[in-house]
This record gives sequence, C-alpha cells and structure tokens, in this order.
Amino acid sequence: MITDLLSIAALVGSGIVAGVLFAVALSVLPALFAMPADRYVYTHQLVGRRWDPTMPILVLSSMIIDVVLAVLTRAEPALLFATAAVLLLGVSVVSHFCNVPINRVVKALDPDEVPPDWRDPRPLWRRWHLLRTALALLGVTVNAVAVVLG
Repeated sequence: MITDLLSIAALVGSGIVAGVLFAVALSVLPALFAMPADRYVYTHQLVGRRWDPTMPILVLSSMIIDVVLAVLTRAEPALLFATAAVLLLGVSVVSHFCNVPINRVVKALDPDEVPPDWRDPRPLWRRWHLLRTALALLGVTVNAVAVVLG
C-alpha cells in the first residue's frame, strides 16, 4: 500500500518537473530569445520570481521518493526507481550549478541599463535547460515504466 502511494507521488512529482521544464523549453525560451536585451532581462526577472523554492523542493522530494521506492520494491522496479532518482539528481545538479548562477547574474541587472558589452546568457542558459529537460523527461519515463512493472 505505501509503495503504491509513493509510486503515485513519484509519477506526479517527476511528471510536474518534466512538464514545467518542457513548457519552458517549448514556449518560454523562444519568447525570451525574440526579445531585445532590456525586455529579456525584465521578463526573466518576472518569470523567475516563483520558481524558487518550488522547483528545487519538487525535484528533490521526487528524487527522495524514488530512492525510498528503490529500497522498498523488488529488483527490477528498484533499479528503475534508482535510475529515475539519479536522473532527477542530474536535473538538480544542472539547475543548481549551471542555470541558477546565470539567473543570479540576470536578476542583478537593471533592465533599463543593460551594458553595451553585455554578454547574452540566453544561448548558454538554453543549452543547460535543454539538458535538464531531457533528464527530467527520461526520469518521468523511467518512473512510469517502474510503476507499470511494479
């Protein structure tokens, strides 16, 4: 019974993470790339206000649930839950060490005074974001397979 509830939580959590990151990649990123620097900085600051601490908590709690399921379930699903946990850890690592530092730099800028020699972080941010999106999509897929096999 507890593994059934945890399996649902793992699917919902990892599904929300994958869905949010996919939506950003599909819609938000192209919009941000279409903006001039000052609008991009302003919009990035607005869009980023509610992500912390919601997304880190969601990613890490989903990862912990996967670890617990890896311990509580039989061999084949356990390996899949462990794999999903590693994939979600990858999402967290990429976010924390790659995207968040870029976000801090953008948040510190005044949109009305973007320096002329400003180095546009969007291409680098997009690469890291697409990596964590792929990891999240793989994570929810592996969780789904684990639940079906469990």
